[in-house]
Amino acid sequence: MQIHDGILEGARQIASPNCDDRPDDEISLLVVHNISLPPGQFGGGWIDDLFTNRLDPGKHDYFREIHQMRVSSHVLIRRDGEIVQYVPFDKRAWHAGESSFEGRAACNDFSIGVELEGTDSVPYTEEQYRQLAGLIADLQNHYPHITHDRITGHRDISPERKTDPGEAFDWGKMWTLLDHEISLRDNNQNLI
Repeated sequence: MQIHDGILEGARQIASPNCDDRPDDEISLLVVHNISLPPGQFGGGWIDDLFTNRLDPGKHDYFREIHQMRVSSHVLIRRDGEIVQYVPFDKRAWHAGESSFEGRAACNDFSIGVELEGTDSVPYTEEQYRQLAGLIADLQNHYPHITHDRITGHRDISPERKTDPGEAFDWGKMWTLLDHEISLRDNNQNLI
């Protein structure tokens, strides 16, 4: 996929109002999250509703607790591999909350947030890993400051508050697929 003006071509676009301008143009961190709404349930449009401030508190008890939250992520990778983009990459999404990476606070300022539809304890799908690896390769190509050592989980930037992407996320698999994706792209470039 290509990225133009912060938009990932081929992704389904649902604009979230929960974003603003970055304090500068730096984009140098990628944060992996998970989300399921209601907790532990997959499918449906509840995540879209949360990120667009349309979550109906009458549809589920849990929604009464969170329907007034103003949060977003740049993208979501659903269980079937579909990618949904809510916020252009050049804008600041509201995904990290109180956070710090390498001593620098306010990770939303300089990061891209990627949500995986899932939970800490349910294995992610092969489609999600493949799409995540391809997306990261695209992002690294477009935003070269997102190096391998600047890809992290939400739990690592907010360890007192968050646990995602959880023990079910296979970092080794993700790194292997990402390295393979980058190698394929390099080989294709050499053939041109």
